[in-house]
Amino acid sequence: MLLRQMLDIYDLIDKPQASGEECAALIRSHGIAEVTVERVSGDRGGTDCIKVLIPGSNGKSRGGTAPTLGIVGRLGGLGARPEMIGAVSDGDGAVAALTAALKLAEMHENGDILEGDVIIATHVCPDAPTLPHEPVPFMDSPIDMATMNRMEVDERMDAIISIDTTKGNRIINVNGIAISPTTKMGYILSVSNDLMDVMTRVTGKMPQVFALSQQDITPYGNDLYHLNSILQPTTSTDAPVVGVAIATEQMVAGCATGATHGTDVEEAARFAVEVAKVFGPGACKFYDEEQFDRLQKLYGDMSRFQTPGKSA
Repeated sequence: MLLRQMLDIYDLIDKPQASGEECAALIRSHGIAEVTVERVSGDRGGTDCIKVLIPGSNGKSRGGTAPTLGIVGRLGGLGARPEMIGAVSDGDGAVAALTAALKLAEMHENGDILEGDVIIATHVCPDAPTLPHEPVPFMDSPIDMATMNRMEVDERMDAIISIDTTKGNRIINVNGIAISPTTKMGYILSVSNDLMDVMTRVTGKMPQVFALSQQDITPYGNDLYHLNSILQPTTSTDAPVVGVAIATEQMVAGCATGATHGTDVEEAARFAVEVAKVFGPGACKFYDEEQFDRLQKLYGDMSRFQTPGKSA
């Protein structure tokens, strides 16, 4: 259970002065040394990009061989001040990722050390702009998607869980979390059985899987409709990426306040922690390597879908 950790993080981010440094200090207080915060600014403001490395007993950061899991908290912003007062729905991905980081830090401090490294990355922005979108408005971000991917997608990540609020759509209509099929190098692959097993034990329910279209795994900025930014990390890495959507039955705008369901955010964070436990020892595969190799032999390279494409 990660409810206390989630509430600790939520208290830090639900204010106009929310900062990456304050979140980093909380995680460092549990003995995790590699926590970095970088302020990145653009024409629409700035945000604190935070990255945490939880070292594993056989992790690559210590010269080991266990694979590294990446946990990315996707969002435009934690708040939309001054337009909206308070934490917005869009920030749930960051809260879940930071909750997972805090829990993993506490586990490490207490001697429950995972086999592989875990890298958690997100950003903290209490005053992000909004963006028109159908069927409900999106939260925008003070930095562009290419910059966000550069800050959050780390080449050391051997697989990535991308957590994002995904409530402004008609595709997912459950309260709780849902996962995507695995995406890799322009392909939408089969849903991972191992991840569905983890999801079943975390939620106590049948696994929920949401549909993807091909344009969802193309970069922003190509004038194609995207479900949201949940799969944008797959456009900048060769590692397999799975989206973890924090969802609702009814559409909720990303800029809505009072729309965070704590148990759902905790569930997403707990799912990420449970995947981290089994990914390092090799007991959780995001995709079937033989099937992927055969796909490439039969149908060729699909990495063009990771690019902006041809100019119109």
